[in-house]
This record gives sequence, C-alpha cells and structure tokens, in this order.
Amino acid sequence: MFSGIIETLATVTDIEKEGSNVTFTFSCNITHELKIDQSVAHNGVCLTVVATDEDRYKVTAINETLRLTNLGKLTVGDSVNVERCIRMSDRLDGHIVQGHVDGKASVLSVLDKQGSWEYEFELFEDFTDIGGHAPEKLIIHKGSITVNGTSLTVTHINDRKFGVAIIPYTYEHTIFHTLKVGDVANIELDVLGKYVARLTEK
Repeated sequence: MFSGIIETLATVTDIEKEGSNVTFTFSCNITHELKIDQSVAHNGVCLTVVATDEDRYKVTAINETLRLTNLGKLTVGDSVNVERCIRMSDRLDGHIVQGHVDGKASVLSVLDKQGSWEYEFELFEDFTDIGGHAPEKLIIHKGSITVNGTSLTVTHINDRKFGVAIIPYTYEHTIFHTLKVGDVANIELDVLGKYVARLTEK
C-alpha cells in the first residue's frame, strides 16, 4: 500500500528481456535501504525488488504489467517516480494508493500558471470499464487520482479528459518536469470509488 507521495527518482541503467518479462536495473539514492522482496512503486506500479548491489537494484515486470503501464516504453537513462510502501504508523499525506495501475492516459496540454502547472490528460480508448462503469465516471472534481504514482487532486473532468495542478515542489521532485504533450502516464483511480462501483454493479 502506498500514499502517492513520491520519495525520490530512480534512473534506468539496464533493461533485460527474459521471455515476455523485462527486468529493470535502477540506480537510486535509497537502494542501500531496500531489501529483496520489498515492494516499491515505480511510476505508480508496485514491483518487487529481486536483487540489490551497492546503489543499484533490480525489479521484474511481467507482460501484463508492461501492457497496462508505461514501463514498457522505458529506455536506459529514463527516470521514474519511486515510493516505498507506507508503514502503518505513517501519516497518510496523499491518499490510499495500491500500486495497481488501471490504465494509461496521454498528456494533452501543459499550462504554466506562473507559480504552478496545470496538466490535462485523456484516458486511452482501451482503458477498461471498472465494476460496469466507464472509468471517467470514477473521476470526480476535487477527488483523488494517481498519475505516475503521484497523488493528485482533480481540477476538472470532461468526459475522458481530466486536469491536475502541480505545485513547484512536485514539479521539481518528480518526473512531471519531464512530461510533455503526447507522453503517456500511468493512472490509478481512487480505490474507494472502485469499490463503490463494484458494489453498485448491475
């Protein structure tokens, strides 16, 4: 379980294909604190640490994960948002994030608001229904959404398009400062909304 508050960035140093799986090697300033079998979110995708070596560690993504997320587009030198799982004693500064990406969205626009940035995204056409509900029905104004692992508040929603506001700290300390129009982001919808959708499924 995660909170959507990004701890740091990790950089891809190696990519190994193993059948339909891909093992990523990352360089990160918290590697010395990681343990094998630990859950770490990468751009919002929960992956298990399978090896560590000095400042580098490895995680493996299966084909289903690569299909549903933007991890399959990573190349050596790319950076990702990283968050370790929360402890039960931690404050929940973001919202409840599972690290289970629901689908992808493309960046439609990036607007500099002279002190913040507003990003607009559009859900991919293959973003599947949840509990019999179209995914956009689970996004609400001022509600929570996770974009590349970052807990954010929805500023507006219009059909399959939605916006989020980014403060300077988040802009600088996540990969948001690298996102441009046309880029692909991982989206996890609010888990509470998904449960409600499931309970009201017809």
